[in-house]
Amino acid sequence: MKKKVLFICTHNSARSQMAEGLMRTLYPDRYEAYSAGTEPSGLNLLAVKVMAGIGIDISSHRSKRLDEFLDMKFDYVITVCDQARQICPFFPGGKEFIHRGFEDPAAFSGSEDEKIAIFKRFRDEIREWIEETFGGEGGERKVKMIQDILLVFRLFDPGILHEKGEKSVSLLSTS
Repeated sequence: MKKKVLFICTHNSARSQMAEGLMRTLYPDRYEAYSAGTEPSGLNLLAVKVMAGIGIDISSHRSKRLDEFLDMKFDYVITVCDQARQICPFFPGGKEFIHRGFEDPAAFSGSEDEKIAIFKRFRDEIREWIEETFGGEGGERKVKMIQDILLVFRLFDPGILHEKGEKSVSLLSTS
């Protein structure tokens, strides 16, 4: 049975949309991916463009509000920006919570070519993180290993668990 994954960011316009498209394309037999925003604002056309550049069509995606998913259960709820993590540290239908913050590519200014380069960089960073975390035959084992490590950290920092007792994972960039 496929695991359900919900990617959350503030606007559900770029990072979470790219993550959803990547997860659906890379692991269609293992994961059912969705995305939503705390303040959805519309699909970013540069995200559509850079995803098309690697053969992934997200042009039919739309920005969605979190409340559209309140009746669903998810194996993993993943925040991909720090603001979404602060606003939504808990999602009622989530079993496991993972945070891996990525900067907002839409926040960068510059020429069209410079903006596309930024979007490509973050698309590739998100892809690399998804592949490292969920990919290969050991994908589920790696997520389980991260959860086990968190249990050890919890002994030293009880704040890792939210008030309702749900597990939360913060995966920081190694760069």
